[in-house]
Amino acid sequence: MAETLTISENLVAESRLPQVDFNNIPFGRVYTDHMFVADYVNGEWTDLRIVEYGNMSLSPANMALHYGQSIFEGMKAFKDAEGNVLMFRPEDNAKRLNRSAVRMCMPELPVDIFMSGLTRLLEIDRGWVPNLPGTALYIRPYMFAMDEYVGLKPSQNYRFMIFACPVGAYYSEPVSVKVEEEFTRAAAGGTGEAKAAGNYASSLYPAKLGQQQGYDQLIWTDGIEHKYIEEAGTMNLMFVIDNELYSPALSGTILPGITRASVLQVAEEWGVKVHVGRLAVETVINAHREGKLQEVFGVGTAVTVSSVSKIGYRGEDFELDMDNRALSQKIATYFEEIRYGRKADSHGWVIKL
Repeated sequence: MAETLTISENLVAESRLPQVDFNNIPFGRVYTDHMFVADYVNGEWTDLRIVEYGNMSLSPANMALHYGQSIFEGMKAFKDAEGNVLMFRPEDNAKRLNRSAVRMCMPELPVDIFMSGLTRLLEIDRGWVPNLPGTALYIRPYMFAMDEYVGLKPSQNYRFMIFACPVGAYYSEPVSVKVEEEFTRAAAGGTGEAKAAGNYASSLYPAKLGQQQGYDQLIWTDGIEHKYIEEAGTMNLMFVIDNELYSPALSGTILPGITRASVLQVAEEWGVKVHVGRLAVETVINAHREGKLQEVFGVGTAVTVSSVSKIGYRGEDFELDMDNRALSQKIATYFEEIRYGRKADSHGWVIKL
C-alpha cells in the first residue's frame, strides 16, 4: 500500500542549515527546514504533503485548544560513520500513536502513512541529522483535533504532523529525583498509558515544586496509596538491587516505553535476572539502607539512559554511588552502538535510510 501513497512537496528555496552551530545545539529549539502534514477529513486521511517548517493558522475555537484532543510521539534519527540515517524501532512509535489515538477518541493513522511521511521527510532533511558524539535528530510526530466548535464531543477532523530538530543530550549529568506522594500523574482508568498532551500539562505544577526543592524530576507513585513506583516525568525507571533488575509493571497508568521494552529484553538476553511487577517505594529505600541498591536509572527516547544520583523521600536524601553504574553504562553503550551503526543490530530494530 505504501507504494500508492502520493506526497506532494513544496520545498524551501534556501536551507537554514548553514546557520546552525552543531557544537552548541539547545534541546528542542532549532527546527529543520520542512515538516510532514496530513489531514483527516470526511473519514479519511488526505492531502499528504511536505512543506516548509512554519506557523499554522488555527481557529480560536479549535477543539484541541479547549478539550485536549492532542497526542504525540518522540523518536530519534542518528547518522552512522558512512553518513547513513538510522532510526530505532519507528514502526513501534506508529503503533503506540494509534493506541493513544484510540484512548483519546481520535482516528488511527495507517502505519504506511506514518512511515512514508517520516522517511521522505528524513530523506529531504537528512543534512540536519548531526554526526557529533551524543547528538541526534529528535523527531516529533503528533496529532490534534481540527474542528472549530466549542462543545464537548470528539472532533470530526484532525491533523497529523511530523517535525524534527537536531539535539544534544537531554540530561548532561545524572539527575536527582523526588518521590511524589501528594500529586498524581495518572489513575487507573485514566489516560496514563496514552502519550496525551494533558498528561504532561498536569505534571508541570508538582514538577515545579520539586525543582524548587532542588530535584530535577519526580518519581510518580500510584494514585491510590502512593506506595508503588510508576515512572518519572520524562522516562521509565529501572532499579538494580543485588545485581538484579527491577522495573515497574505496565499497569495502565504507565507509558509503555519503547526503550524500556528494548532494555528489558536485552538485559534478559545478557542473563540478568529481571523483575517486572509492582515495586514499592519502601522496597527501594530499604534496599538502599541495606547497601543493596546499586543503581537507579531512567530510560526513554529523549534521555536514552540517564543515571539517578539521588532519591528524595519524606525529607531524606538517599545518594547513589555514581562510580557503580556497571549495568546502566553497559546498556547505554550497547544502545548507542547499535543506534549509530557501530554494532550489528541482531534484533532488527534499526532501519537504515
